[in-house]
Amino acid sequence: MHRVVVLALEGVYPFELSIPVRIFGTAEGPSGEPLYEVATCSLDGEPVTTSADFAITPAHGSEALRTADTLVIPPFTCGPGEERDWLPEELARALALLPAGARIVSICTASYVLAAAGLLDGRRATTHWNEAERFQRAFPQIQVDANVLFVDDGQVLTAAGVASGVDLCLHLVRRDHGSEIANRVARLCVVPPWREGGQAQFIERPMPRPAASTTSATRAWALERLDGPLSLAELAEHARMSVRTFCRRFREEVGMPPGQWLAQQRVEHARRLLETTDLPVDQVAAHAGFGTAVSLRQHLAASIGVAPMAYRKAFRAG
Repeated sequence: MHRVVVLALEGVYPFELSIPVRIFGTAEGPSGEPLYEVATCSLDGEPVTTSADFAITPAHGSEALRTADTLVIPPFTCGPGEERDWLPEELARALALLPAGARIVSICTASYVLAAAGLLDGRRATTHWNEAERFQRAFPQIQVDANVLFVDDGQVLTAAGVASGVDLCLHLVRRDHGSEIANRVARLCVVPPWREGGQAQFIERPMPRPAASTTSATRAWALERLDGPLSLAELAEHARMSVRTFCRRFREEVGMPPGQWLAQQRVEHARRLLETTDLPVDQVAAHAGFGTAVSLRQHLAASIGVAPMAYRKAFRAG
């Protein structure tokens, strides 16, 4: 059984601390068997203060890190007037206990811990959008992407703020066991199995006039028609905007151009079909709007670096 260890540091945020046990602890196999074992630890096995008005008492100390297949570090805050030390000696010693090959996950500003430990050097990573510029200045060797909800860089994964920890944990369940199981976890937790767009849609911007229209209805309309051609002019017409206005509004709301978003949705739809159906590749391509299997292979290779059948072999549920 895959063992997930959650490291609670002083000042941990309770909501983010609870995400891994809620998501991974809900994941079950076809016969109802648990797929993950989740253990929470502190550095010394003692109670930990939280950012709220209560403390928690983990069942384990840092020795639990020796058994981790995946380590999750939730964000934490410091007391008033305290200087943040993202990698105190005790924490550095604890991280050194991790087995080779263990996955390491940060949620929100816990990315600073991974960065201070050198685990993100040369990698693409994210953090809360409000910290992204400061994070990039502090660690210029990291490729910071503030527009996404999470970054999967293989062994090291980073999530943006708060609820994006849910997105990342669901992504890991999907990566480990396929969409069917991840979708069931999402339904049981009453959260969406995936969310459109990225962190850019949550960045503070001047509020639009109440009468201003949005592109959300057109996005929903487009998602129901992925199997057919969708031109920029058709999207703008549905939104009752000029092409120029539609492109500007779309980028403001979603964080990317309409064409890029549409290609991304087609890829995601194709991935779901490869994971959850036995449709031949050419039919998957048709349903996802790529037209031909060749086009699907090209887009899938550009997006995730694998061919359709290789992806199906790796992620097909059951």
